[in-house]
Amino acid sequence: MKKSIYLSFVILLLLGSCAGVKQATTYHSSQFSDQQEALILSGDGRQPMRIFKITDRSDSLLLRSQSEPVTVDASDTVLVRLVDRMFATMRDSLSMGVGIAAPQVGILKNIIWVQRLDKEDFPFEAYLNPEIIYYSDLKQECREGCLSIPDRMDTTKTRSYAIEVTYDKLDQKHYREKVEGFTAVIFQHEIDHLQGILYLDHLTEEVEQAK
Repeated sequence: MKKSIYLSFVILLLLGSCAGVKQATTYHSSQFSDQQEALILSGDGRQPMRIFKITDRSDSLLLRSQSEPVTVDASDTVLVRLVDRMFATMRDSLSMGVGIAAPQVGILKNIIWVQRLDKEDFPFEAYLNPEIIYYSDLKQECREGCLSIPDRMDTTKTRSYAIEVTYDKLDQKHYREKVEGFTAVIFQHEIDHLQGILYLDHLTEEVEQAK
């Protein structure tokens, strides 16, 4: 009888110890490849990712590729980690950009960040599956640079002054709005990245039109 009571006590003690062990968090998302997941989860949400640059051949091939839509799911921990790390990359002291697109960190997904210079306090906002559905005929000249094109800035003349853009956000709502001025340029620049287009392509287009 005493032996039975002792064994019961030991089993309860072991069960209590196991219950006190914190289970490791498992991250997985069906919309990212194993390679993409590994890259995204290689750091926490505050850790910048490597910027892909056209000066590297393999980087350049990816930057010229078409991105894919994402399924908006705030419970998708891999998606949320990517969004967080993109922001950290954009605001890293070595970058300090006003926008970034997922291909620039090696992930071919339709996600961008844009600094809203047209809003109070100039907030940074993330947009998923952005699409420009209207471009104004009125153009604007602007100085453009790119985190993926080191040590260069140029003046483009083909950017529309106003655009109408649709997008999703992590609140799982769909939005549509009109954007003007330099903020419209940032949207156009970042959405171009999702299609494998760089701002240098607009300079080439301007040269061709001038002939």
